[in-house]
Amino acid sequence: MMTENNIKSILGQYATRFNQEIDRFFPFPQGDEKRVSEAMHYSLTRGGKRLRPFLTYETAGLFGVRFEQSLNVAMALEMLHTYSLIHDDLPAMDDDNLRRGFPTCHKQFDEATAIIAGDGLLTYAFEILSQPSAAPDPDIRCRLIAMLANAAGAFNGMVAGQMLDLIGAAYSVKDDDKEDLIRHIEEMKTGRLLRYAVEAGAVLGGADDNQLKALITYSRRIGIAFQIADDILDVIGDERTMGKTLRKDATQNKLTFVSLYGLENARRIAVELTAAAQEDLSVFGDRAQNLKQLASYIVERQY
Repeated sequence: MMTENNIKSILGQYATRFNQEIDRFFPFPQGDEKRVSEAMHYSLTRGGKRLRPFLTYETAGLFGVRFEQSLNVAMALEMLHTYSLIHDDLPAMDDDNLRRGFPTCHKQFDEATAIIAGDGLLTYAFEILSQPSAAPDPDIRCRLIAMLANAAGAFNGMVAGQMLDLIGAAYSVKDDDKEDLIRHIEEMKTGRLLRYAVEAGAVLGGADDNQLKALITYSRRIGIAFQIADDILDVIGDERTMGKTLRKDATQNKLTFVSLYGLENARRIAVELTAAAQEDLSVFGDRAQNLKQLASYIVERQY
């Protein structure tokens, strides 16, 4: 039986290997414009669990796809995720000074540079996906690009979720509407990129409809569990371990799973979601052990 330490080690080994590949995606310009590339590189290389790339890698691996074959998709996804963090930390958004134990991009550089560094990572992600090295079949590349644009977008993707998150913090919400709103926010803001991670791996691997459905359901459950764990850690976590400012959700009057359900009920819901997510993967048998254990790690993590 794989333990939490096993999956932490496996995730850490993947992150190390992934991080070693980052520099070859950065041909820095020679002129002063390189400042934005430096800011992009800075934010991308300040640590992180690499959870989303790992999900893509592990899901693709269910179908025999190797690290090198999933790398471009995983890299594009992490760049897009990092852009969202840069913008999320800006004074007009969450106004954070720390990310992963380092100064946020706008503190390390300046606010304007941080904005265009986020823009740069967003657009570069799609350039990477358009390359034959992402997938030899152009139809697959187009599908991966369209899926990521939808997952990150303003209609039912991450950007829409960010807007709802701001609205939820700024305006009072009726008690009867809170549960639907918080789940809707999570589904788009956090859940859509986690879903993309497994969908992209499934597309690379040629999953059938039943396999894809199981993976999407798994991703939805771990997405909610991930957000619940984040909400809990904002209340009881250690700032040095987390590498970011905590106790901000209550200060900013944010609607969270903890504010809605309380600590113990939120934790119980996360555990139940984890068990259900692991059951979703039964169609893959022992091949999905890492993904099953990752579901538990998402809830039990301390950062």
